[in-house]
Amino acid sequence: MVEVRPIPLEAGCAIGVIIDLPRTRLVAAAAPAGYIMCGALDVGLLDRVLAARRIVAGRALGVRSVEDLLRRPLESVTLAAREAGLREGMTGAEALGLLLAMGAPSGGAGEGGAEAARPAPG
Repeated sequence: MVEVRPIPLEAGCAIGVIIDLPRTRLVAAAAPAGYIMCGALDVGLLDRVLAARRIVAGRALGVRSVEDLLRRPLESVTLAAREAGLREGMTGAEALGLLLAMGAPSGGAGEGGAEAARPAPG
């Protein structure tokens, strides 16, 4: 099952996504400038393999719901997220507030080539 829902916050509205897979649940929340996600997010891979994309993302552990994601502290963040002001230890709600306040990245969807412009699967 896939659930998509709005997450209203002071700075604006983010989008929450829950995907139930066999023996796994993925939970994420996205704003135009970046996203936060459950422990399935590989921050190291984003920083190493996809470094040119400068993905602004953070990971929280122990997450089973959007509410958990908002309450839990970020365990790790990408280098681009750190430059944007996200830090380990801030709650998901704090991180999303910053991401919403930042707005969309200035380069648009074309940055990173055609692969970056392609919509995410799902």
